Amino acid sequence: MDLNSHRTQLVATAVAASIVTAGFFSAYQQYSRRQKRRSLDQDILRSLTASSRGKAPRADSEGDGEHHEVHIGGPSNEPREVPLEYDEELVREQLARNYAFFGEEAMAKIRKGTVVVVGCGGVGSWAAVMLVRSGISKIRLVDFDQVTLSSLNRHATATLADVGTPKVKCIERALKQFSRIVEVDARIELWRKDTGGDLLEGADWVIDAIDNITTKVDLLKYCHDNNIKVFSSMGSGAKCDPTRVQISDISYTMYDPLARAVRRRLRLEGVSSGVPVVYSTEVPGEVKLLPLPEEEFQKGNVKELGVFDDFRVRILPVLGPLPAIFGLNIATYVLCEIAGKPINNPLPIKGRKKLYERLSRDLQKREEKFLGQQMNKLPLDDDDIGLVFEDLHRGRSVRPPHAVPERPALVRWDPEAPLSLHNCVAFEFADAERHLKECLLEKKRPEDVWGEEVVEVVKRRQEEARRVVEWVL
Repeated sequence: MDLNSHRTQLVATAVAASIVTAGFFSAYQQYSRRQKRRSLDQDILRSLTASSRGKAPRADSEGDGEHHEVHIGGPSNEPREVPLEYDEELVREQLARNYAFFGEEAMAKIRKGTVVVVGCGGVGSWAAVMLVRSGISKIRLVDFDQVTLSSLNRHATATLADVGTPKVKCIERALKQFSRIVEVDARIELWRKDTGGDLLEGADWVIDAIDNITTKVDLLKYCHDNNIKVFSSMGSGAKCDPTRVQISDISYTMYDPLARAVRRRLRLEGVSSGVPVVYSTEVPGEVKLLPLPEEEFQKGNVKELGVFDDFRVRILPVLGPLPAIFGLNIATYVLCEIAGKPINNPLPIKGRKKLYERLSRDLQKREEKFLGQQMNKLPLDDDDIGLVFEDLHRGRSVRPPHAVPERPALVRWDPEAPLSLHNCVAFEFADAERHLKECLLEKKRPEDVWGEEVVEVVKRRQEEARRVVEWVL
């Protein structure tokens, strides 16, 4: 190549000009983006300053979704309008990780989605926050209650300044702090089956985060009858094991007292399945409802202390992270459904059911050998079998060193007592067969066969079983 030729010089000049032009456009885009970010930072700082002075910013819920104005109170308490330029480029940058995960088509569905959250406490608030952070642009919040000091251990958005204010307004203010495209419809109302239809209008999904059983069942029945997609939260109170939280159809739930009560009532209403739920398979230990002071009983009927009929008066202990985990499970499920990428057949349910069925079949065979007759069914169902093995015996043999059995088995412990949650123990298969032969059929004493340590372990498990029965029933 002749560097001194006229043609080479022209080509080099054109290439250099192109590089300069491209650099100019790139620098201009970066400058424009920095200016927009700087403007946004200033708007947020002004908003936070107004909030710290007790003047919470209010955002218009009307508009085309591309331009909003935040009203910030001035010294005269008269609101002044601060225009917020937040175009599509910034929206997509804010949601960049979601776009990378779901893709264009799925994110378009999410951003057009409408979700109604009924119950805006610990579970509902976390679900609402993550739905909006993930791109949901229309959300309706329904709750009659106010933020209390005790709400602060689990609520997603509440601060000390929010105590005494409606929960839905507290969440609304927070949502508009991190999303300029969201339209929030905050309703300070109690959902009722005879008047609640309007509150669910236009919903792609309804999230049930209600504490009260009667209202919860009414809402689920209404959604089922009107073909409205609904996801329900079961009990997160008195639980502490995050590994036991899972999603399933309500017909597959186990060990959760609230789920059991809701499931039974829905069956009476003709709804046996089709409602996805988040729940925990953890059986609570010694945690119980907090007692009311004695003086409250002396004043008269304690049920009159409830805000509404059928709403509980006593307080259920709640470990703050668990409602958050429930809410995040809900938000994830609903987002995937709206995006057209549903979560199918959660693994814990699909895997453990077969184990419980096998344990049940083997236990029935041992009972038939012990009783000397055929049995139509055991007094324990598959849920009870799972409770005995997983929760009471932690999936381990009662025989030291209490290893995880390679082939687990259950067997009646005391031949003189009926088979029950209290009278069923976990062994390795060979040990269960030995217990059947020596302790049940030959009537040898368990301490003579297994030793005092095993007997003490079984006594502790029996006491735990009694507490579990009291809790579940």
